[in-house]
Amino acid sequence: MHDRPGVVITGAAGRMGQTLIKAVRDSAALRLVGVLERPGHDWIGRDIGVAMGGGEAGIIVGDDPLVAFASAQAVIDFTAPAATVAHAAVAAQARIVHVIGTTGMNDDELAIITAAARHATIVRAGNMTLGVNLLTLLTKKVAAALDEDFDIEIVEAHHNQKVDAPSGTALMLGEAAAEGRGVSLDDVSDRGRDGITGARKRGDIGFSAIRAGDIAGEHDVIFAAPGERIILRHGATDRSIFARGSLRAALWGHGRDPGEYDMLDVLGLN
Repeated sequence: MHDRPGVVITGAAGRMGQTLIKAVRDSAALRLVGVLERPGHDWIGRDIGVAMGGGEAGIIVGDDPLVAFASAQAVIDFTAPAATVAHAAVAAQARIVHVIGTTGMNDDELAIITAAARHATIVRAGNMTLGVNLLTLLTKKVAAALDEDFDIEIVEAHHNQKVDAPSGTALMLGEAAAEGRGVSLDDVSDRGRDGITGARKRGDIGFSAIRAGDIAGEHDVIFAAPGERIILRHGATDRSIFARGSLRAALWGHGRDPGEYDMLDVLGLN
């Protein structure tokens, strides 16, 4: 009987997947029990340590979550919306913690995640870091303190392989700003400006996305009024900070009642 919870990592070949695998293998509190990739991927059937360019780890890359989750207490999932939704059903069946860092999910997909949380402990966040979650709280407080004379703009930058925009973190910050103002983000979100768009609408929350190079993640929340600006900023220089938060979430969720939680719960900030 192991005293360290076993963790499965999905999306093993991706940048974040490899970062998570290394973090779990280095952890004194968790142990790696499985890794997954999509069916047909050329890593399937290979030892994960060798596939990542090192020595043997004794864990073979698989493509069946049902098999992998059977021996685990948690799964950490930074993949794509369709894959995460499929993983959620299996994680709920296995009654294991599902840590979700996947972004870009639509309302129907989020509804499936919420349904799965009736049977499993799910920790889902647009960003797993302490700094961004503190930034979220600050954004809500500043938005609540300032009226609509202050325009709110959220500017985010990520590497050139990121497939969704705005980022999950940017949307999380937008939700915090909207909540601070007592409005729905859906009603005030401005995500696209091209051509003759007309003047900025009072009260809107604007989003801008930069995709370039290997930027790990940068987010600015700008409050701008005539004569003054307030800028709240978080910059990530190393993907390992997301892994650390994810591991913390997996540990926090172990043994907890089923439900849908976020990193503010994990960090005790709610």
